[in-house]
Amino acid sequence: MNLIVLIGIVITLATGIPVLMQLLKNHPRGLIILFFAEMWERFSYYGMRGILIFYLTQHLLFDDKTAGAQYGSYTSLVYLLPLIGGLLADRYLGTRKAVAFGALLLVAGHMTMAVEGQPATQTLTYAGQAYEVSATGRMDGREVRLIVDGTPHAFGPAEGGGLKIEGLATSATLPTVLPKGSYTMATTVDPVGKTAFYLAISLIIMGVGFLKPNISAIVGQLYPQGDPRRDAGFTLYYYGINLGAFWASVLCGLLGETVGWWAGFGLAGVGMLAGFVVFVLGKKHLLGKGEPPQPEVLTRKVAGPLNVEWLIYGLGVLGVLPIWLLVQSNQLVGWALGISTVAALAFIVYFLADKCDKIERERMLLAMVLIFGSVVFFTLFEQAGTSLNLFADRNVDLQGISAAQTQSFNAGFILIFAPIFAALWAWLASRNLDLDPVMKFGLGLLQVGLGFLVVFWARDLADDQYRMPLIMLALLYMLHTTGELFLSPVGLSQITKLSVASIVSFMMAVWFLASSIAQYVGGIIAGAMGTETVGGQVLDSAAALATSMDGFNKLGWAGVICGVAFMALSFAIKHWAHGANDTTVAVKTEV
Repeated sequence: MNLIVLIGIVITLATGIPVLMQLLKNHPRGLIILFFAEMWERFSYYGMRGILIFYLTQHLLFDDKTAGAQYGSYTSLVYLLPLIGGLLADRYLGTRKAVAFGALLLVAGHMTMAVEGQPATQTLTYAGQAYEVSATGRMDGREVRLIVDGTPHAFGPAEGGGLKIEGLATSATLPTVLPKGSYTMATTVDPVGKTAFYLAISLIIMGVGFLKPNISAIVGQLYPQGDPRRDAGFTLYYYGINLGAFWASVLCGLLGETVGWWAGFGLAGVGMLAGFVVFVLGKKHLLGKGEPPQPEVLTRKVAGPLNVEWLIYGLGVLGVLPIWLLVQSNQLVGWALGISTVAALAFIVYFLADKCDKIERERMLLAMVLIFGSVVFFTLFEQAGTSLNLFADRNVDLQGISAAQTQSFNAGFILIFAPIFAALWAWLASRNLDLDPVMKFGLGLLQVGLGFLVVFWARDLADDQYRMPLIMLALLYMLHTTGELFLSPVGLSQITKLSVASIVSFMMAVWFLASSIAQYVGGIIAGAMGTETVGGQVLDSAAALATSMDGFNKLGWAGVICGVAFMALSFAIKHWAHGANDTTVAVKTEV
């Protein structure tokens, strides 16, 4: 049995049985429905995310820079669209209908991802003669050969750059060494597969936009104001998120590597379909929560038999087209984020200067400091799906697991450490020793930076195949997870407490915008840490390791320096909270 599967079973049984007992005994039945619906939704998202960078680099044959930018554009829009979905739910659809519609779009998107089409092909041209590049297998089992005179040949980097072809006969039409610049590589991508890919991720982006901000809102609606079970209910709910994320990385990664991309993506789609079925069948257990604020408005006719509700659904489907156009251009996504950021900051400066007294101004400035910290943290943390995933595939001794399955480390550590951190925060609070939010953010940034540095400092442990021990990657993810538990649970809570009441929703939008920026910048950084590939396989493993180590060193010190700066800054600005209640739930929150 795959080692990570065995570990997952142990973790799930050890942590899951107590959680299910609490769900069944002490909480509304509706929480069970939302628990399983969101678990399967996260299963679909993280399952697709775990193998996406490999699909881009090995199936579509994007180079590392293009793949990193494409991944960043996709995840950036995933975190931006919930602003629209939340607004439409609040004003028209209600959260339940918005979640159901978003789930259907997600099912369609994930199932479309399974339409992979023919793999992209590459051709090497030298002295006017074209040679086919043959690529078989996926991830760690991938094998790339150059076809010369009908015979496949392995190749690698030549001294001084270029290619060195192995096993060529003296009569071959190609020399053994091809100097850099003497040949060209051309990539041909199946238009059906590429179109299906962009359509799929556009459907997923729109689906997440409707589902993500609204399903959590229903959880809160299940509990009356002041109900002491509310925080525990959210804790159990977020356990479901991480349980789904863990098993998605394990199972979709396994199928993606051993069976095919279509199987990994298809399993993610099946997971989302299961979540939709659970949500629809469990409607009665929601006790009427999440219904439209004004049902009569939805039934109002706007054009013949078309009413407001179906108009929103239609516009949601049509909205996939501009997303389809936007997601293909990293530059356009960057411009959109840039304009949004400048506009948001301009409004905040105006509001601080014209609408706030001293206490409100300092609380708002404290919120902005935390938002800046979240951009830095998640830019580093979200390397998981790109540069860290490629590093695992190319330069880690995986010891029988797949590179995509290493994505389960974060969720697994969450399941283990979340109860410990919850007890720690409660113990500190009971003794008036709880840390202020800026200090917690600083410690979170410090740990995410140390995660990268631990691997960099252990670079000499690489074997003669330029592969690092798996334990070092696991240690990196453990530090990233503990850093997340210091920072992520604090963020949303503090934004709601520090923001002026009249613009809380706007500040929440800025928080989501910050996460979107982090995804975009993280994709660019991942691309800059890439290395040359042919047929989706690195030419020089030593160069790939050196590039990753250089990037990890820079990212690590960036996190450590920002963390130390935040820790020092906390002593100067912690009073800006002016008594705002710092209440957090120590589990992974989905920003």
